Amino acid sequence: MIDFRYHLVSIVAIFLALALGIVLGSTTLSNSVSDTLRQQANSAAKTAQQARLAQRDLRHQLDGEEQFTKVLSPQIVADRLKGQSVVLIETPGAGNDSIEQISRLAKDSGAAVTGRVTIQKKLLDDDQQTTVDELATQLKAGDVKFPENAGAYGKAGAVLANALVTKDPAKSGREDAAGGAVLNGFKQAGYVTTSGKPGQHATLAVMVAPAAAYAYAGGGDDNKALISLASALDGAGRGTVVGGPPTSAQEGGLIAALRDSDAADAVSTVDVVDTAAGQVVTILALQNEIGGKSGQYGTGAGASGYLPSPAPTAENG
Repeated sequence: MIDFRYHLVSIVAIFLALALGIVLGSTTLSNSVSDTLRQQANSAAKTAQQARLAQRDLRHQLDGEEQFTKVLSPQIVADRLKGQSVVLIETPGAGNDSIEQISRLAKDSGAAVTGRVTIQKKLLDDDQQTTVDELATQLKAGDVKFPENAGAYGKAGAVLANALVTKDPAKSGREDAAGGAVLNGFKQAGYVTTSGKPGQHATLAVMVAPAAAYAYAGGGDDNKALISLASALDGAGRGTVVGGPPTSAQEGGLIAALRDSDAADAVSTVDVVDTAAGQVVTILALQNEIGGKSGQYGTGAGASGYLPSPAPTAENG
C-alpha cells in the first residue's frame, strides 16, 4: 500500500509539475509574441509615417516644378512656331483643360490657332462605318487621294485632313468651298462639332487623346480610326502631334496603340500633356515636325525620352 500510494503521489506530482510548466511557459511565450508584434507594429507605423512625409515632400516638389514651368512656359516657347498655324483635334473622352493650355501655349509660340474639331463618339460607332465610307466618298475633292485599300476611316481621315491642314503656305489661313463642304457634311451627320475657324487650313495639328483607354469591345478599332486621322493630318500638313495623359500610353490607350503602329514613324506623341512641362514638350515636338523629325516623348512605354534630344532652338522654328 505504501509503494502504491508513493507511486500515485509521484505520478500526481509529475502531472502537476507538467501542468505548471505549461502554464508558465505559455505565459512567457505569450508575452514574448506580444512584445514582438508590438515592436513590428511600431516599426510599421514609423515606416508609414516616413512614407507619408516623403510623399508630401515629393508632392510639394512636383507642385513647385509645375508652377515654375507654367510661369516660364511662354518664354521657353516664344517664336518657336512663328508663322505657323495649329488646328486642335479633340477625341471622345479627351480632357478639355489640356486642350485649352496647348491652345494658349501655341499662341505664345507665335502660331495662330485656327480652331477646334471635336470628334463625336458617333463617328466611331461600328454601325456607322458604311455611312462614313459613303460620306467620305461623296465629299472627296478632286485633289484628294485615298490611301491604297483604304477603309471607311482611312477615307474619312483623308477628306478631313484636306479640309483642315495644308503644306502650301498660299492655302494657309484661307477657307475654301470644298473644305467647308466637308466640315458641314460631317457636322450635319453628327460626327464632329467645331469651334473657331478650323477650315482655314492650319499647317500643324495637335490631337488630344482620351484620358482613359477605350476599354469596351471595339475600343481597339476606335484607336485605329483615330490613328488613321492623325496619319492623314500629318501627311497633308507640316506635322501632327498626338498628346495625352500617362494613361493614354498604357495598354488600350490611343498613344500606346499609335506607338505600336506604322504611324509612329511619322506622327509624334507626348504622353504627359496634362502637365505644364508636357505642354511645352508638345510645342517642341511640333517644331521638330516642321523640320521633318518625329519622336515619342514622355514617361510611358515606347517613349524615347521626356523631350526631344537635342531640343530644337528657337531659331529652328
